[in-house]
Amino acid sequence: MPSTSSVLSTCTAFAASAMFVRTVIRELQTTANQLVPKKLQEKLLSYLGKFFGEKLSPQQLTLIINESNPNHQFTNEIYGAAEVYLGTRISPSVSQLNVFKNPGEAELTVSITRGEKVIDTFEGIDLVWQFIATKTQEGREHKSAKLSFHKQFKDKVLKTYLPHVMERSKAIKNAKRVVKLHSLGGHGGSKVKLNHPSTFDTLAMDPALKKELMDDLDRFLQRKDFYRRVGKLWKRGYLLYGPPGTGKSSLIAAMANYLKFDIYDLELASLLRGNSDLKGLLTRTSNRSIIVIEDIDCSIQLQDRGKRDCGDERIFVFTTNYKDRLDPALLRPGRMDMHIHMSYCTPAGFRILASNYLNTQDHSLFAEIEELIQQVEVTPAEIAGELIKTDDVDAALKGLNEFLLRKKETKCENPSGEEETKGDETEEEEEKENQEIEMKREKKKGKRNKRISMLEDE
Repeated sequence: MPSTSSVLSTCTAFAASAMFVRTVIRELQTTANQLVPKKLQEKLLSYLGKFFGEKLSPQQLTLIINESNPNHQFTNEIYGAAEVYLGTRISPSVSQLNVFKNPGEAELTVSITRGEKVIDTFEGIDLVWQFIATKTQEGREHKSAKLSFHKQFKDKVLKTYLPHVMERSKAIKNAKRVVKLHSLGGHGGSKVKLNHPSTFDTLAMDPALKKELMDDLDRFLQRKDFYRRVGKLWKRGYLLYGPPGTGKSSLIAAMANYLKFDIYDLELASLLRGNSDLKGLLTRTSNRSIIVIEDIDCSIQLQDRGKRDCGDERIFVFTTNYKDRLDPALLRPGRMDMHIHMSYCTPAGFRILASNYLNTQDHSLFAEIEELIQQVEVTPAEIAGELIKTDDVDAALKGLNEFLLRKKETKCENPSGEEETKGDETEEEEEKENQEIEMKREKKKGKRNKRISMLEDE
């Protein structure tokens, strides 16, 4: 039997060797993270860990993201955002998925089954998500998500990755959002799904003006922090003016489809108590909405010029056929930030309409039609009315060409656009009627700047 001193000496030497090997392994581990594939690292470290009886796998940090607080008083926005986000980040390792369809949505919604692991990659960081559900002592189902990653990336995950998940989730939900049309009046309201097909691609509008408007809308969406910093409500006002039939309603629908904003049509003429009714209507509108007030030159009088909180991320659209009838005070920035003239149809607008209605981009009659469009005043609605009469391209364009020729002949016969000289008696009656209208208009002129004061931030 070896002596006690011999055994102790051997054990001491072995322990020293083991400590040395562990130290070397730990020093090499950092280098291995950069040089050796992660899966091979894990196998080697797992084998060495079993040999030395200690866990040598890379250090992992796990975040627990509960669906709600312990008292279930409010939901965790990060949890909901993760569910939406990961539905678009399905990895090959997932074996089961939940699939369902929301009413009114064209696309299917995909979500992760409980217990499944989803691997995501963000700026070189590998992240593992897992949704779990457990029963509480009270018998309730407690839902949570686990997010695991290397400890060294903790700050980046908390400060960059999770905000990224929140933003992507918001964009995904907005893309799927069903746009609704709300009709609000003094005696209630209704809402339906907005089925208007108008988009900026199909809108018969001057291309330069269209781009200017789209850029303005994009800039508005991205400036939440700016509005908050300068102390302004996050809203924007647009005035659409021009003759009837020039596409004001189609433009509003295109804006709603582009932004995924609901439309609220405010029927101001039906308000009985002025400001009190209007205040009630505004509280029934939601964020991410377009509030439309048509024919603002004919709207009711509103007395109060005090401040009102109309919420965030709202767009106000005012329409009129007669911009010159509006009090200049209504037209200043803060009330109507961008004025958009919906003019008569242009050759570029005609080509868009021809593509929409006839699915054609060129034709032998195009040159003649475009020349006539520049000589007469014709609205997009009039052109659309001619093109929709038949599916035959040749017949539709021929009919439009003849329609424009008739308008040109009428213009040549009556270049001033006025009727032939009438008798003195008729002229006197007409003049008297015009004077009465003008008197009523002047009476209201000083009050018009109060009509939309509740919609501005003074």
